[in-house]
Amino acid sequence: MPLNINAIKILRSKKRRRSVSARLVKDILIVRAPESMPEVRLQEVISELKNRIERKQLKEELNKSENLSARAEEINKRYFGNKLKISSIEYVTGQESRFGCCNFRAGSIRISHRVSSMPRWVRDYVIIHELAHLVAPDHSKAFWDIVKRYKFAERAKGYLIAVGSLGKLAED
Repeated sequence: MPLNINAIKILRSKKRRRSVSARLVKDILIVRAPESMPEVRLQEVISELKNRIERKQLKEELNKSENLSARAEEINKRYFGNKLKISSIEYVTGQESRFGCCNFRAGSIRISHRVSSMPRWVRDYVIIHELAHLVAPDHSKAFWDIVKRYKFAERAKGYLIAVGSLGKLAED
């Protein structure tokens, strides 16, 4: 989801020494920067700030449009007898090396935004995998026995391995 920025307004200040801030007001990115900052460095910082704002918007949009909580509850009922206590489940944009993670003590689950564009059966597998950590926090045989109850488990695992491998090849 690209940012809808029609203009960038840079406000330089003698009072600012080091920090640069940015906020989106409608379709204008307002950037506040030190007067002494070199233009080349400012453009690098603006690029980083735009990226951060874009990730935040993507996270908000995904969590608004896709009801992960409802899907997790449905999976909880079907595969776990509605016994799991899920405190939160959400998409995150800062998770590049994993597809999901679970804090089993807090009952919170984070799913990488990359999973949102994958087929539903793969997203369900990632959710089941993370929910299984609420029962077995490690990758023990008991954990894999739970995950394997999902009929597309092996297929989804293969899909994720391929996506992960392709991502690594693309980076090389």
